[in-house]
Amino acid sequence: MRKVTVGMLLFPGFQMLDIAGPGDAFAEVDVLSGGEFKYEMLTVGTTRRPLQSASGFTMVPDRTIFDPCPHFDTLIVPGGQGVFNTLEDTTIVDWIKEQFDDCRRVGAICNGVFALGAAGLLNGKTVTTHWMDAVNLAGMFKRAIVDPDRIYIKDGSIYTTAGVTAGIDLALALIEEDCGKKMALDVAKYLVVYLRRSGGQSQFSPLLETQAAQDSVVGNVQNHILENLALEHTLPSLAEHMRMSPRNLSRVFKKECSMTPMNFVTDARIDAARRCLESTELGLKDIAKRCGFDNEDGMRRIFVRRLDISPADYRQRFRL
Repeated sequence: MRKVTVGMLLFPGFQMLDIAGPGDAFAEVDVLSGGEFKYEMLTVGTTRRPLQSASGFTMVPDRTIFDPCPHFDTLIVPGGQGVFNTLEDTTIVDWIKEQFDDCRRVGAICNGVFALGAAGLLNGKTVTTHWMDAVNLAGMFKRAIVDPDRIYIKDGSIYTTAGVTAGIDLALALIEEDCGKKMALDVAKYLVVYLRRSGGQSQFSPLLETQAAQDSVVGNVQNHILENLALEHTLPSLAEHMRMSPRNLSRVFKKECSMTPMNFVTDARIDAARRCLESTELGLKDIAKRCGFDNEDGMRRIFVRRLDISPADYRQRFRL
């Protein structure tokens, strides 16, 4: 029997599903392999007392970070709001560093990646996290390369994921590494999840999260675009509307929004099309026309390029 020992860190306010999801996936390997392969999972708490998760459920850790622990092949650091209380706790941060030096791989689920950053493990690494935390992560750990659209990323021995349920995606990826694709597929089937989800986090997150002040030049441009999506917008036409030069408009817009005006137009059209796909019975041709795409094929190409999913698949997945 081959055995892989997995350590799972627990702290007050951890996300329960970040532990339970991968735990159930790993546990199925023992069953499906007939005992030939086993993940031995041990929870390691920051205290000896039962630890309350973010949802209110409690877990009693098998060990604590103050106890001798076996050699962990893999360490899983969950997310949860409680992770932000660990970032300045040198005892926890030092323990993560020690485990990283000794482990084959370390995985952080959702915003658990912030704990890896506090331990200095993200420098030069490409990582991801929940789309709502991506900007904060990039701001706190400037030497990390944050890709906000990925479900999970492997960079060397560091594995990071998007939010909550992406811990199952990570577990399936680790199982595939250890046991092969067939085993990972069998576990995915048993859990009734995709082995690999199509699309990135952009299919879940709004593309236009922040907008400029309403009374600013850029805010006026944005309002004009959002209120007239069906028009054919170009940089010169937008600049003419604002009585500015195209170069100056592009400079001001990018400084305030960190994107070009035409990227804003594309993102606005995608978000509007997504709302139509989710909540209306309009055909794809009508949605494309209403949202300013050249045609249905043009909308499909932009969806696939930007969200890695077609409009038809998006509607099937997210229709209200």
